[in-house]
Amino acid sequence: MEAQTNKRVAVFFAEGMEEVEGLTVVDILYRAGIPCDMVAITPELTVVSSHNVTLVCHRSIYDVDFDFATYDMLVLPGGLPGTTHLAACTPLCDALKEFAALKKNLAAICAAPSIFAELGLLQGRIATANPGFQQVLAQQGAQVVTAAVAHDGTIITSQGMATALDFALEIVRTYLGEEAVQKVRTSVVDMRAL
Repeated sequence: MEAQTNKRVAVFFAEGMEEVEGLTVVDILYRAGIPCDMVAITPELTVVSSHNVTLVCHRSIYDVDFDFATYDMLVLPGGLPGTTHLAACTPLCDALKEFAALKKNLAAICAAPSIFAELGLLQGRIATANPGFQQVLAQQGAQVVTAAVAHDGTIITSQGMATALDFALEIVRTYLGEEAVQKVRTSVVDMRAL
């Protein structure tokens, strides 16, 4: 697909992540024409998901030329123990804090919004997460909602695998607007758009 924007998105893949949550974002952004890289948080490009699916990423944060700053949005899929591995990745967490300080876009789904919460990025913001992790957001000062997707300022959060399409479409909406969202919905036969 030809790029429709110069904005670039990085989706971070950790061992034990929820593959549908990550790959749905990659797929939908590709269909919309938003440049997107699958980025491993380990030196190896191969990542095994929580359901034993082997994925091969485009980049690693350990590549000599890798730079978080070349992206306009950082996206965290959920899943366990993937979320735990993402939270333990110091370079990634430092980048998340820097993006928040610079008012650059961040997105997380399922358990992963808890990482934003624990970094203090959701204080006073409307947000959501997998129901099993919503208390973490509330304890860190987020205004938790039960919507499939919550978008407050520069931060998008979502609940889980079943909301992954809506989550990905919200990223498309952020960069390309409603018309692009409807085009993608139609192309994937999302019955809500037909």
